[in-house]
Amino acid sequence: MKKHNIRIVGGVYRRTPIPVINAPGLRPTPDRIRETLYNWLGYFWNQNFTDKTVLDLFAGTGALGFEAASRGAAHVQMVEANPQAVTALRALRTKLKANNVRVFPGDAMHVLERTANPFDLVLLDPPFGQAWLDRLWNKLPAVLNESGLVYVESENPINPPPIFDLLREGQAGQVHYALLQIVAPQENKLQAELH
Repeated sequence: MKKHNIRIVGGVYRRTPIPVINAPGLRPTPDRIRETLYNWLGYFWNQNFTDKTVLDLFAGTGALGFEAASRGAAHVQMVEANPQAVTALRALRTKLKANNVRVFPGDAMHVLERTANPFDLVLLDPPFGQAWLDRLWNKLPAVLNESGLVYVESENPINPPPIFDLLREGQAGQVHYALLQIVAPQENKLQAELH
């Protein structure tokens, strides 16, 4: 597969090419889906990203996380296990002088279990066919702010547990995607009592 680029679709880094390395399981989120996601986020956040913290848990090319940084997010933490992808992420961060971006080389589960600071948004675009979402759902509340959001991509329709509200969803080709919000603790308690 020959090397190709995708582009950042909005914000101060708009039109910046993102190199796509040839790595197993790497599927950059298409421009149209990223544009849709950030339109959704703009709606829920009143177009204000400046106080938002973002965890991009399977960063890959960094397309999702760099979109948040491009729109002025206060902090974007990228996590990526593939060393070649980590090198590419750091090179792009340096090129953009994106001081609001940090790149952590490591395992998503390890990071979830050790993250102390909660985030406003967690981006989940894990490799398909590995049942990642089933392993991640119950770890997410610990890393989310109250009313924190989760963006998910999956090869299957997204069926989150009741601790999440489904705010928006869509499908492009074989990819299902959704924006979820963690249910406030008192609502969560009420739901538990009703079940």
